[in-house]
Amino acid sequence: MKKVQQGDIGMAFIVGIDGGGTKTAVTITHDQEDALFTFTVGPINYNGGDTDAIAASFEEVFSQTKLYCGNLQEVAHICIGAAGVSNPLVINFLEQHVRNNGYIGPLTITGDQETALYGAQNAMQGIILIAGTGSICFGVNEKGERHRTGGFGHLIDDEGSGYSIGRDLLSVLVQVEDGRITDTVIPAMVYEQLGLSTVKEIIGFVYDKNTTKKDIAQLAPIMTIAYEKGDAHAIALAEKCAANLYELVVPVIERLKLYESPIAIAGSVLQKSRFVKEALERKLAQSYPQTKLILPIKDAAYGAVLLGRSKMNNE
Repeated sequence: MKKVQQGDIGMAFIVGIDGGGTKTAVTITHDQEDALFTFTVGPINYNGGDTDAIAASFEEVFSQTKLYCGNLQEVAHICIGAAGVSNPLVINFLEQHVRNNGYIGPLTITGDQETALYGAQNAMQGIILIAGTGSICFGVNEKGERHRTGGFGHLIDDEGSGYSIGRDLLSVLVQVEDGRITDTVIPAMVYEQLGLSTVKEIIGFVYDKNTTKKDIAQLAPIMTIAYEKGDAHAIALAEKCAANLYELVVPVIERLKLYESPIAIAGSVLQKSRFVKEALERKLAQSYPQTKLILPIKDAAYGAVLLGRSKMNNE
């Protein structure tokens, strides 16, 4: 990777930013080249995020960008794909942080489902299913028609996500403690990961104002480990997760008539829990045998670059 030195001229850098609920990935390219520099910082998700942490993430993004590009005047376009832009305040919030860090050039801010789709399919066409801290499905057909399901935040949505799995694991724990559920290894695993030992401490953790949805989502891998041990409740949770994700996919397939489109999958739930992925594949095979789950061609940060590049070309 060639490091661009300060003073190089004629450089039209594009910065693509994928702002998720757990981390923010950044890719810097030249106008017509592949990725030159990539790095990650903390989350920039306004919904349920810590404002001081978000500000620090943006400062690091621009510190790294200036270090690599020489100065922000060399940046021709910044494109941000962010979770939570359904909230009308979020776009203004994100733009303010960008401008506060000294960038005054062209800026695109859109939902992370768009940048994820662009990167995953190497085109703004097809279907992307994201199940990370949150969950969302998004598709675009050959006519340019779009449909999106889910992604409305952890308080009212995000079924099938890491957050929802973590929440359900905590629910199992309290139901074991009061006798509604028996015979499961889940509580012991939750207690161990959190370093806690009583229900009161668990409740304190859950309702602590400093506990974020990311903290809850980080419990999700326990489901997979418990599944491998044959835990019936973990198996049920994995099936529930797959069913919720299937419900996200169906309206996108049907409304856009994408019956044979491959579905790109992103996010830790689908990429790291093979049990959820396999359960989802079984459900899809029953109703949409021509579809298949595929891994993204490129990541969402590179998708943001592609979208930013297309915006530049259309200006």
